[in-house]
Amino acid sequence: MSERTAAVTRETAETEIECTIDLDGDGDSVAETGIGFFDHMLGAFATHGLFDLTIRCDGDLEIDDHHTVEDVAITLGEAFEEALGEKEGIVRYADRRVPLDEAVASVVVDVSGRPRFYFDGAFSQDSVGEFTSDMARHFGESLAMNAGLTLHAGVDGENAHHEIEALFKCLARALDDATRVDGRRGGTPSTKGQL
Repeated sequence: MSERTAAVTRETAETEIECTIDLDGDGDSVAETGIGFFDHMLGAFATHGLFDLTIRCDGDLEIDDHHTVEDVAITLGEAFEEALGEKEGIVRYADRRVPLDEAVASVVVDVSGRPRFYFDGAFSQDSVGEFTSDMARHFGESLAMNAGLTLHAGVDGENAHHEIEALFKCLARALDDATRVDGRRGGTPSTKGQL
């Protein structure tokens, strides 16, 4: 199988983003978005997914965090889709739950090529640092829509920092599981013959 890597850039009136990913990496990351907590979450995402990830974003943070988080998720989703190529031999499905102290997150994913997103839960505080808590939900949605994922996610807890961190780690673990190559499988894991 060829290297599963991608480099994607995105430039709008609101953000300028450079993103590289290696799906078969060691979990190394560089995240520079101007939002400290978001950088921390992207680092956790790379570490727990074993993705080598570089994301640099210059966004309109003088407005708020929305455009930066959304556009990073769009760019990362496009990079995932490009790195997966024809998706030959991947596991395709994954189901994970990840706890973090009093919080627990769940993610069920299908690398289906048919983007859908569902979220169950709420965050206990409105923000963590300069990061608006609901942007964690929106990150998942934007990632799913641009990576071609059917993604069901949920979170429960009492502390937004832990809830969001559990969600990012859970998403990473599920994506690592679903995008792994299954040596027993030849071709695309679909009765249709394509994803």
